[in-house]
Amino acid sequence: MRLTRRLYRVGAVGAAFGLATSGLLSVPSAAMDEPGETVDVDILGINDFHGRLEADGQAAGAALLAGAVDEIRGDNPNTVFAAAGDLIGASTFVSFVDDDNPTIDALNAAGLDVSAVGNHEFDKGYCDLVDRVIPRASWEYLGANVKVKSGQTHGCENAELEDLAESWTTELDGVTVGFVGAVTEHLPELVSPDGIASVDVLDVVEETNRVADELKADGADIVVLLVHEGAATTDVESATDPNTDFGAIVTGANANVDAIISGHTHLAYDHDVEVAEWVDEGRTVTERPVVSAGQYGYNLNQLSFTYDTEAEAVTAIESAILPLTVEDDEGNWVPNPEYEPDPEVQAIVDDAVDKAEELGAESLGEITADFNRAQQSDGTENRGGESTLGNFVADVQLAAAQVTDPATQIAVMNPGGLRTDMTYAGTGESDPDGNVTYREAAEVQPFANTLVTLTLTGEQVVQVLEEQWQPDGASRPFLKLGVSAGLTYTYDPQAAAGEHVTSVTFDGQPLDPEGEYRVVANSFLASGGDNFATLAEGTDVADTGQIDLQAMVDYLAANSPAAPDYAQRAVGVSWVSDPDAVYEPGDKLELELSSLLFSTSEPVDETASVTLGGVDLGTVTVDDTIIDTTDEVGRAHISVTVPDDLAAEGAQLAAATETQLVVTLSETGTTVTVPVTVDPQGSGTDDGTETGDETGDVSGTDDGAETGDVSGTDDGAETGDVSGTDDGAETGDETGTDDGTELPDTGSSGIQWWLIIGIAVLVVGGVLYALSRRKGSTSAGSSDS
Repeated sequence: MRLTRRLYRVGAVGAAFGLATSGLLSVPSAAMDEPGETVDVDILGINDFHGRLEADGQAAGAALLAGAVDEIRGDNPNTVFAAAGDLIGASTFVSFVDDDNPTIDALNAAGLDVSAVGNHEFDKGYCDLVDRVIPRASWEYLGANVKVKSGQTHGCENAELEDLAESWTTELDGVTVGFVGAVTEHLPELVSPDGIASVDVLDVVEETNRVADELKADGADIVVLLVHEGAATTDVESATDPNTDFGAIVTGANANVDAIISGHTHLAYDHDVEVAEWVDEGRTVTERPVVSAGQYGYNLNQLSFTYDTEAEAVTAIESAILPLTVEDDEGNWVPNPEYEPDPEVQAIVDDAVDKAEELGAESLGEITADFNRAQQSDGTENRGGESTLGNFVADVQLAAAQVTDPATQIAVMNPGGLRTDMTYAGTGESDPDGNVTYREAAEVQPFANTLVTLTLTGEQVVQVLEEQWQPDGASRPFLKLGVSAGLTYTYDPQAAAGEHVTSVTFDGQPLDPEGEYRVVANSFLASGGDNFATLAEGTDVADTGQIDLQAMVDYLAANSPAAPDYAQRAVGVSWVSDPDAVYEPGDKLELELSSLLFSTSEPVDETASVTLGGVDLGTVTVDDTIIDTTDEVGRAHISVTVPDDLAAEGAQLAAATETQLVVTLSETGTTVTVPVTVDPQGSGTDDGTETGDETGDVSGTDDGAETGDVSGTDDGAETGDVSGTDDGAETGDETGTDDGTELPDTGSSGIQWWLIIGIAVLVVGGVLYALSRRKGSTSAGSSDS
């Protein structure tokens, strides 16, 4: 049943001999002598165990994990049991309720030899690691790239341990095997910065190569890197992309690193990566194994080295992922029958379960439906999506903070602090549907963070929301904060960095950039965790003295049954047409909406209604397709024509006015309001009261009763032939300016009157001239007779 893949890595000469059914066979190059005495060394690896003590589905549990190690050690005493970090922290309730002590005890009994530190080993700070965890653990914890800051001391009780150990070695049948350990360089983003304020997190590649060189110089025959960093996918291309954090480690590790056991991304992979230096040196083995066992004790990695003591070289490697659980014919996960649970470890687990059952059965209150985290298209957790659980926890923490700090107004919650959903379904008679037990609440928030209040300006609140878009190189591109009721905002998902948030309201009013707001966050966020650096800039910082889990306990006691809020507190708005335009009747208004829906079992609106200025414009379709890693589920394309009959607060609009485009989802209660400026009368507006009977050619806009030849705008009562603009009541040919009740004619009307007068003068002059000529002719004839 064991799924082993033999991967003997050979050089250019040996590769010509082809494949055997068990894998790629190692064949010495022609230049090598016959092999001398060899020693087989097995290294077993796990990562991201996270206190999964009990068998549960694909998780085999600590006892079966230990049993598998026992069996392999029985076959080969030259076996090292190693780990790549996150053995504790973010644990299930059985381990969490006792500070992960049962997990440490179980792994001690399982014979764990060495582990890199993971980010979760620092959940309660550096001092908790060096004062409590390391002294209890019988294995060596390694962190070559974690150093106490120069010129400082860590300030912890364990004065004997300053820096973490960089390496650990063991000798197996004359073969020295060395290990170097390192943790992700993103550690400061992943734990409370206050908890690791005394240490620096250094470059993984630089520190790994330095320590690997030292190990080889001191006589290590095999060097293995244990690193709490991992590939983003199971494809080998992901593990070898030098532009990624993990790819930079894989391609940057020097020739003295013989294998890499990794973690952090919870994926199972088993890669062979060619090392150019090994090829150049003509080694028999030219490919480095790069492996990860996945998560929660699902699997073991097995690396089997064959070491030639005469040639002083590794001549072959077997690489395998050993599943600790397998699927039966019905698709259920069952223990791998090749292994038996270790009885000593099983007793530790049983004791922990009994203790947890007693503590965890306490009922805290009731809920009316599921409170879920957001999910990806494959059903896994999506920390980039808005969730009912995230918003609910923010509401809970706001209520808790207001007990000791009544001025608190806003709460924010990080998605990584929510480790499971709070489900409505019960587990039996003692836990009916809707019941929330202490265990269930603790599994949602297992970190025991304190709640901290601080003051931010409105501008800083906006900046906190902007920081949801994580910086380049962050472990996730987007982290969606849960926010408390009363805080809503819109954002443009297509905007440039730092310009995504387009509007923020608090209690229905626009957020005042210059105003001050009291905010509560857990201690991880409040100290700038998850790259929310602006929260660490808050003033008047105060510890409420409350733990996040206790806040949930108190809230459910006072507010049961608690019901999820299905309205979105953040909505994406991306304009297609011009958001700053003045729209007229007949114009098309177009924009894209997103984040209108949650992504799990919450109600779904298939359509949304649209109104503009109170006028019903019909419905649009809502697309509930999940867009992984984002908050864009629930998208709608709004394309409407501005109608003629717009109203504002029941009154007919008469001029360019800011009105509202309102999109409503009836099932969820989400309402989106977008301001739009509309001029219902068009670009030439005549809102006067003039009446008349003119007829003519109208090229402008006139809402009076005037008739005539009008090429401009006239909202008065004038009669006549007007080609300019007149909104008064005057009749006549005025060309001046009057700031009383009349406005002057402007344009060509004055020229027309002067033309008429000129013609009249010419006519009168002509008549007078003719009369004078006639009179002169009559006088001359009389004088000749």
